Amino acid sequence: MKLLTTFIILISSLNLFALEIKDAPNNLERQVPEKGILLSYNESIKDARKTVVNISTTKTVETSYQNNPFFNDPFFEQFFGKQFREQAPQKRQQGSLGSGVIISADGYIITNNHVISGADKIKVTIPSDDNTEYEAKIIGTDEKSDLAVIKIEAKNLNFVKFADSSEAKVGDVVFAIGNPFGVGESVTSGIISALNKTGVGIAAYENFIQTDASINPGNSGGALVDSRGALIGINTAIISRSGGNVGIGFAIPSNMAKAIIKSLVETGKVSRGYLGVSISDVTGDLKNFYGNQKGALVMNVEDDTPAKKAGIQRGDLIIKVANKEIKNSNDLRNSVGFMAPGSKVKVVVIRDKKKITLDVTLASLKGEVQNTSDGYKALDGLTLLEEQNLVIIKKVEPNSKAQEKGLKAGDYIIQIEGIPVTSIKTLKQALKKYNGDKRVYIQREGRIYIVVM
Repeated sequence: MKLLTTFIILISSLNLFALEIKDAPNNLERQVPEKGILLSYNESIKDARKTVVNISTTKTVETSYQNNPFFNDPFFEQFFGKQFREQAPQKRQQGSLGSGVIISADGYIITNNHVISGADKIKVTIPSDDNTEYEAKIIGTDEKSDLAVIKIEAKNLNFVKFADSSEAKVGDVVFAIGNPFGVGESVTSGIISALNKTGVGIAAYENFIQTDASINPGNSGGALVDSRGALIGINTAIISRSGGNVGIGFAIPSNMAKAIIKSLVETGKVSRGYLGVSISDVTGDLKNFYGNQKGALVMNVEDDTPAKKAGIQRGDLIIKVANKEIKNSNDLRNSVGFMAPGSKVKVVVIRDKKKITLDVTLASLKGEVQNTSDGYKALDGLTLLEEQNLVIIKKVEPNSKAQEKGLKAGDYIIQIEGIPVTSIKTLKQALKKYNGDKRVYIQREGRIYIVVM
């Protein structure tokens, strides 16, 4: 009897910990299109196709024999002499191709800044209008978001309608329309693979839509539309080892583009709000300390800034700005950066495990482009943007020392050896003080990296 009881208890225990695997319904009916019916999105996207244009640019570039490795060879120098490769640089015309999207009937067009940057001439061709070619002028550019607005003199043009990108969902069907490889208008399809992608290193302000719709060279500045033909994003870049599409493309969300367009058309520039804090993401043990709350952790508060005046302190976790939830440091940067200077906003922080609401009046984020190639070879290949108490990498030249070290656009240079970097001036002072190899501290996506340069 005792043995039987033990056996029954054992069986009960096994049932108690049994794994129950759920099966999906299998009584599904497979369907095929009705006879004589083709599945097609042609009608949905035909209007959007009429709004996407081809952009060709030309710019004057200087070339020198010094850039050719053959003329640095002693063998060539023996026959031609040093004076041959020391000739004056030669000027030549360089062309490039891209895409754009018409946003108004009177000829305003949105595209990527990198498509028209440095161009002497910009030509726009409208494929849906018998390939009529127009000369375009630049209305405004914004390098930090990689967007630009240009305009052609035309009337009664087809123009795109904007979708609300905040309503986009992973899995939504999308179409990329553009001019890949200069072959002319092309449409590719896919889905939204991810949302709110940051840390790509393409621009200073990133909040990309990721898609597997084929985006190839020449598609930059073209339209990413949803299944009804509304603009959900501006195609910007791909991740690829070969230069061709591998199913990882990025588009600037339509809501971000709309805000940039409005500012560029009205003022010719983008003015961004400024808070005055150094921030980081919440990681490791800090998650438990802040009750697993998401937000941007304040690492430092600069003097005489909106944050300082409002009472924000080091160690505060910013979880909400102007009723918008803040999930991480990049979220805070984008939220504040796209608010107008002078905006009065409520900032909610967690301090000592309590929520505190502070009133903040944002200042203006000022910037001045500086290039460090003027004798500072330790940082050769970088173009820097000086913000208030911040130095950000705006551009990394291909095949430069900076690129070899892994530096990316959007990185912050926060310290060189023992000197904090708060401006181009302090950066140069640090470079002068420390000879030879030096440790350069970089902040990227809330993390600190050290690069020896």
